[in-house]
Amino acid sequence: MAATKHFPRMVSHVILDLDGTLLNTDGVMNEVLKVFLVKYGKRWDNKISQKIIGRTPLEVATAIVKDFSLSLTTEDLMSAISPMFSDQWCNIKALPGANRLIKHLRSNGVTMALASNSSKSCIEAKISFHQGWKESFSVIIGGDEVTTGKPSPEIFLEAAKRMNVDLSNCLVIEDSLPGVVAGKAAGMAVVAVPSLPKQAGLYSSADEVINSLLDLHPEKWGLPPFEDWIEGTLPIKPWNIGGPVIKGFGRGSKVLGIPTANLPAENFSTILSEHTSGVYFGWAGLSTRGIYKMVMSIGWNPYFDNTEKTIEPWLLHDFGEDFYGEELRLAIVGYIRPEANFPSTCESDSKDS
Repeated sequence: MAATKHFPRMVSHVILDLDGTLLNTDGVMNEVLKVFLVKYGKRWDNKISQKIIGRTPLEVATAIVKDFSLSLTTEDLMSAISPMFSDQWCNIKALPGANRLIKHLRSNGVTMALASNSSKSCIEAKISFHQGWKESFSVIIGGDEVTTGKPSPEIFLEAAKRMNVDLSNCLVIEDSLPGVVAGKAAGMAVVAVPSLPKQAGLYSSADEVINSLLDLHPEKWGLPPFEDWIEGTLPIKPWNIGGPVIKGFGRGSKVLGIPTANLPAENFSTILSEHTSGVYFGWAGLSTRGIYKMVMSIGWNPYFDNTEKTIEPWLLHDFGEDFYGEELRLAIVGYIRPEANFPSTCESDSKDS
């Protein structure tokens, strides 16, 4: 998923959102609200996330009280869940590409601002667990420092004012629709990195829509390019996953002509939530057969339109028989591209050859 409406204009400063753009706070929010609502005999619905992502804390609390018909005030809800959120700040992980982007821009002298609907104190508490982040931003501004939060452009206008830069020279990077609307209303260029799956079509007002921060190419905006891509692939910090091979949809071997060694996605929901959808590569080890080259997709497979986030490894080897139940270990070492839909499997093969 990457779409640019037109050739982008050149910028000199970058304004970043925090929650859902740099930090994986959505999962923490869902878990906290799930635990809290049980006390009131309510069950959290992840679909509600679509309504509250990018909103101010007050707007989120108001929506929760209304949608779940809670017998408490908005203020009572905020007082009750704020400590629950604060206890989790130390567990929030940076989203894929966040550390890479911040270090790259800082090392190349690009001035950055952090502008979030969260309060200034919450912003500083969250980023305190991520080394070097606070020092990388020349401006940090919270939603409690402006009259109206996103989708109002006020927070971005204030950020530009504090950086002493013209609005047209600013690039906003946002995950939420309110943030995108705010950035465009401020007269700035906007890159959207949607935090909700399969929602890219809602972000048509953005100048560019990308799958994750790994897919950002700063040179499009006149900023220094990353220099860590190697022949169209991006080395990443290795991570591992494994389990018994299970029967899948019969698509890898029957449709694509490649052995697919499916793993039970329900066992890996947490680790999959920490990694962006896309196509990766690495090594696969089968307990009784050996080690093989491997290409792997994470996500919803646009060609087959999966309803749940899955992991589908393809082992680059011709096996003469099935190996269901055998222990499979994967070492993922690089990123290739976002997921993409193709008119046919033939075109998909040619794109990745």
